[in-house]
Amino acid sequence: MLKLALYGKGGIGKSTTTSNLAAAFAVLGKKVIQIGCDPKADSTINLLGGHPVKPVMNYLREYDEEPEKIEQIAAKGFGDVLCIETGGPTPGLGCAGRGIITTFSLLEDLELFETYRPDVVLYDVLGDVVCGGFAAPIREGYASQVLIVTSGEKMALYAAKNINTAVLNFEDRGYASVRGIILNRRNVENEWEKVSAFAQENHLEIIADIPRSPDIIRYEDEGKTVIEGDRNLPVSRKYLELAEKLLEEDGQRPEAGEKVLGKRQ
Repeated sequence: MLKLALYGKGGIGKSTTTSNLAAAFAVLGKKVIQIGCDPKADSTINLLGGHPVKPVMNYLREYDEEPEKIEQIAAKGFGDVLCIETGGPTPGLGCAGRGIITTFSLLEDLELFETYRPDVVLYDVLGDVVCGGFAAPIREGYASQVLIVTSGEKMALYAAKNINTAVLNFEDRGYASVRGIILNRRNVENEWEKVSAFAQENHLEIIADIPRSPDIIRYEDEGKTVIEGDRNLPVSRKYLELAEKLLEEDGQRPEAGEKVLGKRQ
């Protein structure tokens, strides 16, 4: 099982990257789970046609009891990607990281991974916080690799450095390691040079270079990923190439040719 956690500065495009990567894995014939670890609970919305799934924390507040079935807190989106959102506390009350810990404990009780048996699990984690509950996705038994999403902007690279340092500090605990950088372009001056220099300085690889594309926004307005919208677009091919690369490294073979997927149910 390929288990990936995506981190990066808030607003850098982690949710867009994660959901397009999830859709790409699905197109390549893999069984995928995406777990959004953010109180905004919007990580999976473009896999679900713009219709959000009920977050776990909302369910627990509304019913004051734990769900008995995973279907009560999950929904299948494009490519049958199983979509789950942790959600968070009532605004102004409680700790958002606690929502992640609570959700992960619940998913263990429901035996999600044993029952669903995914090929790929993706965790989309809030901002650049790698402590407390926000470190949960990279603990042993959850994600095994971290992908850092960044642009060439100064604050995005600053956040990327903090994330990399935090993950390195956790190495002796058996946590996940950083696999590499996804450059999510913002078209800043000398962007490739800036991110490349950062990668070399921190002994990291740029494993994908995602162009800034109006097609991403166009299809998000329709509640879709670009993979669902048009998998032959240049930006879609970038996500598919990254998915293929990660599967091959994990010892999984993409299906011969891309899977023809219908619309979400």
